[in-house]
Amino acid sequence: MKNAAMVLGIIGGAVGMVVGFFVYGWVVFTEWFDEQTPGAIEQVANADRLQMVGLVAPILAIAGGAMTPKKPLAGAILMILSAAGMYWGLGFGVFTMFPITMCALAGIFAVSGIREA
Repeated sequence: MKNAAMVLGIIGGAVGMVVGFFVYGWVVFTEWFDEQTPGAIEQVANADRLQMVGLVAPILAIAGGAMTPKKPLAGAILMILSAAGMYWGLGFGVFTMFPITMCALAGIFAVSGIREA
């Protein structure tokens, strides 16, 4: 279980990083484009929250996946926090459904692997 949690957490974090790069880039692009041509494109609501979640949540998932074999409880907490953060900050959609579910499932696997020998 701990190995499955490690793999799912790292892959979920990597996919979340790709989503985070695009979210961060879109926020920066809309701010830049609005400076060039005011009012031509709609500004992103909650831009700071999107940028913070796009940066922090994938890092939590990768760190949680990496520490799961030795400290499964700490890894589970980080991966579940990552899934909750992605859901709260980015919502559940086409591009976020895989990293959210992978991180949540990795957290569940890590919790179930706590009593493994």
